Amino acid sequence: MATELYDLTIPVFVRGLRALSTLLEKGAAHAAEKGVDPLTLTGARLIEDMHPLTAQVQSACDSAKGAVIRIGQLDPFPMTDTEQTFDELQERIARTIAFLQSVPRDRIDGREDVEVVLKTPSGDFPFTGRSHVLTFSLPNFYFHVTTAYALLRQAGVPVGKLDYLGGI
Repeated sequence: MATELYDLTIPVFVRGLRALSTLLEKGAAHAAEKGVDPLTLTGARLIEDMHPLTAQVQSACDSAKGAVIRIGQLDPFPMTDTEQTFDELQERIARTIAFLQSVPRDRIDGREDVEVVLKTPSGDFPFTGRSHVLTFSLPNFYFHVTTAYALLRQAGVPVGKLDYLGGI
C-alpha cells in the first residue's frame, strides 16, 4: 500500500511542532529556574548572520503551513512575525497545529503530481506536490526545528534527542 501525501505532511508536521513546543517549554522553565531573561533565549543566535530562535520557530510554522497551502491550493493563512516571548511562540505553534488539523485529507491526497510553484524573491521554483514535500518542505521544516533545538541546547537548556524526536 502506498503512503498518501497527507500522511507525509499533516501528521509529520504536527508531531514536529509538538516536539518544538516541548523544547520551548523546557527553554522557558530553564530561564525561570536559572534566572535568565527569557528574551535572551528567544533572541539567541548560533552565529551573528543567522536568525534567532524566534525566527526559527516562525519559519518552522511557515514551512509546515506553506507546504499544505501550496499543495492543497488553500487560501493563505497569514501570521505576523512579531513573536518575541515563549508564550507568543507557543501560541503561534498552537495556531499552526490547529490550521493543519483543519485541512481535510482530500485536499492533500492525490495531489502528488500537481504543479506547485514556490515563489521567492530569488525566483520561482517549480515542483510536483510529491517533490515539494520530499525535497523542500520536510527538509526545510526540520532545518528550522533542528536549529531551534541547537539554540536551546547551546544555551544550556536540558533537552536531548528524545525531546527533539517528540518522544517515542
